[in-house]
Amino acid sequence: MTYPAQQGAGQCPVYQPAHNGPLPIYGRPFSDNPHGTYERLRAQGPVAPVEIEPGVWGYLAVSFRAAMYLLRNNPRRFRKDPNHWEALRRGDVPPTSPALMMMGPRDNALWKDGDEHLRLRGALTSALGTVDTHQLTRTVTEIADHLIDEIAPIGTADLVAQYCDVLPMLTVNAMYQSPPPIGDQIVRTVTRLFLAGPDAAEANAALEQACLELIRHKRNYPGRDVVSSLIAAGLTDGELVPTLILLFGAAGPPPAKLIASGLLRILTDDRFAGDVHTGVHPVSAALDDVLWQDPPVPNYCPLYAQGVQVVEGVQVQPGIPILVSFAAANADPALTLGLPPGARTGNRGHLAFSAGAHACAAPDLARVICETAVERALDRLPSLTLAIPADQVPPMPGTFIAGPAALPVRFQRATPHPTRSGRTAAA
Repeated sequence: MTYPAQQGAGQCPVYQPAHNGPLPIYGRPFSDNPHGTYERLRAQGPVAPVEIEPGVWGYLAVSFRAAMYLLRNNPRRFRKDPNHWEALRRGDVPPTSPALMMMGPRDNALWKDGDEHLRLRGALTSALGTVDTHQLTRTVTEIADHLIDEIAPIGTADLVAQYCDVLPMLTVNAMYQSPPPIGDQIVRTVTRLFLAGPDAAEANAALEQACLELIRHKRNYPGRDVVSSLIAAGLTDGELVPTLILLFGAAGPPPAKLIASGLLRILTDDRFAGDVHTGVHPVSAALDDVLWQDPPVPNYCPLYAQGVQVVEGVQVQPGIPILVSFAAANADPALTLGLPPGARTGNRGHLAFSAGAHACAAPDLARVICETAVERALDRLPSLTLAIPADQVPPMPGTFIAGPAALPVRFQRATPHPTRSGRTAAA
């Protein structure tokens, strides 16, 4: 990898990396304290070289201004198409690379520029626009109540495994009217793919096959759902499969981790504990605090410079992926300089949903799912508390996903059958 180099006299200054090699943004030390790594990178400059996984190199934008510059200058100065990735073109990225499963070329809107991006994103946004948010709220509530009914009589649970991780994918399967066997396969494989672990390539192949089966089912039995809308828009199977992977990926692990992190925040942070029940701070404020401080997708949106570019004084070379750290950008001290503590509560100016041409296509749907899920857990599980100290809640490993890996809780046992209002009576 070529590191940023000092420019000649008369040109804008650039930062020199103050270390012997790129910092890793993977592994246990990073997962245990990612913001420590972001601070070390920020000390080098707003964009710094990193090791994405062993032997896979890139840059990471860690300041808010650098992140916005990159996102706003796509596609003019920075492209999304991974075919610009020089190491990939040379064959230096193994086909089984976990990072490749998250960053490699796919024929969907996320990885396209120009007219192809506009065509595929247009079909995607039109399909998502058919979702009835009132029906979505009812669907999430029904799924949440079903999951809670299974744990309510017990009094203890791991809310990540038994609630947070399951609910978003069950919701999406209901929205897409997926037959249960296909939906179950999709649920099992999406999280494995997002973790970018050693079995990511196997998970990717299984997910592609499940998506193809869902498409074939919808061609035979079309309905009023997102998948049928995409088929009606004229997308080919070669475009539909990666588009569904994009949709399931965006609607699965990230909302799951936002729900888990939101519940953790409410149970442990004095700013929110209790307030959400009295109405002083709604659930939405707690979720926005998570999106500012610990977004579920901390690092993503790889971009490729069109020729040598200078980003906030840092020279970046073409052919090398530039990841945007939404987590580091949101935590940029420049954003809070002179502001009192808590000044960003209720502020939605964060980058957790990205920005620019490739911003999240349906943030409002994500909010409906996550807010409803958190509210149902708080309503239906009386006296909900953590079963372990907050500093012992294990974090997710990995570069691309963040949040609790487990959330052991205790609560007052309740009857599994909701009353007419949707609540249960305490046992």
